[in-house]
Amino acid sequence: MKSRSYNQYCGLAYALDVVGERWTLLIVREMIAGPRRFKDLLDGLPGISTNLLAERLKNLEQQAVIRRRVLPPPAGSTVYELTVLGQALEKTLLELGKWGSQFVPQSMEGATVLRAGSYALTLKTFFRPERAQGINETYELHIDGEVLHVQIAAGEIQVQQGAAPKADAVFTTDTPSYLQLLAGQLQPDQAIAEERIQITGEPGALDRFLSICGIADVQAETAS
Repeated sequence: MKSRSYNQYCGLAYALDVVGERWTLLIVREMIAGPRRFKDLLDGLPGISTNLLAERLKNLEQQAVIRRRVLPPPAGSTVYELTVLGQALEKTLLELGKWGSQFVPQSMEGATVLRAGSYALTLKTFFRPERAQGINETYELHIDGEVLHVQIAAGEIQVQQGAAPKADAVFTTDTPSYLQLLAGQLQPDQAIAEERIQITGEPGALDRFLSICGIADVQAETAS
């Protein structure tokens, strides 16, 4: 397919030539927490066709935004991951996601709820470094069969796919409960009492995690 260009001598125009096509930035979003197989990308992007995903991946690879590699045995799977050039998009995605949060409806009804890995960017978007000072903890999230780990250290956050080498607390829940907790629509005590979340480790870790990464306060500030 012939690539299109705005052909404007402008940095923004050239950026949009590379990542401005429909689905492209969402594909980048899917790789924020680490490499993804083609099937993982399809699962995380409901509504995209196989052919269109293949085309977008090919274009991103040609522009050196992503690369393909084969995982070592025993996995042996082909995965797609961000290059250094692709990783440089993260700050832009964080700001765009924060700006877009003011348009997100309060209810999930009628909207497609994504997998936990797709929301890795959300944790980084609403991370509150001022509340993370003095906290050095790793949280392992088991959400509808998907596993992420979140490390808070030195006022910074890292989110990666897979289990943590050593977790201070493990949270097991489903995606709707997880999103409601992040949004402040479900309180931790209620979630625990109703068995919508199980915690292994120090119970207070959930409150700290939500204080540092919850979106309710930031959404209110954005809207005001």
